[in-house]
Amino acid sequence: MCERCQRPATHCLCSLIPALDSRTRVVVLQHPDESRHALNTARLAVLGLKNAQLHVGTEFDSALWQVEGYCPRLLFPGEAATVLTRDSAIEYACDPTLLVVPDGTWRHARQLLSHHPALAALPRVTLPVGTLTRYRIRHAEDASALSTIEAIALSLNALESTQNFDALLAPFDALIAAQIAAMGQERYLKHHVLREGSRARIQHEE
Repeated sequence: MCERCQRPATHCLCSLIPALDSRTRVVVLQHPDESRHALNTARLAVLGLKNAQLHVGTEFDSALWQVEGYCPRLLFPGEAATVLTRDSAIEYACDPTLLVVPDGTWRHARQLLSHHPALAALPRVTLPVGTLTRYRIRHAEDASALSTIEAIALSLNALESTQNFDALLAPFDALIAAQIAAMGQERYLKHHVLREGSRARIQHEE
């Protein structure tokens, strides 16, 4: 196993992981169950960003997101959440954002906010409705649900419109392609492309 990307040595992704600078600081709060998942995209995201941290647990100190010189914002939907667009870079230009990203299931994320009122009280930002995922091998009730690495890349593209963070997705795309190759095209078609309501089917039909 590669100790850095935690993939089998024969499928190491390190050569594809960039080292991107960002004005925005990214802090990922990861549930322990997610840290053990074979497709741990949050880890890949943090490895690809110089100004990012990954913390695993269920209880967190508010000092993680209360950092001098940064304005903390929570990446999580809500009625008062600001939708991140390219104009966000202008709106937030005067104060670098510290973007707090919960990583886990929706249930895990809601539990996190319930246990941390100060975190739940942070100004919220969210991505536009209808943003399509590239995660073709994972099923979710909401076909537009994004992986953590996709959500981070899209958020940074909006917050820092003079830069582009698509390179962050290179190891993610390779990871998905390798998983599809390992399962075989026939199985992929049966369980993903042809499965009712699957993400791959929606993208295939479009």
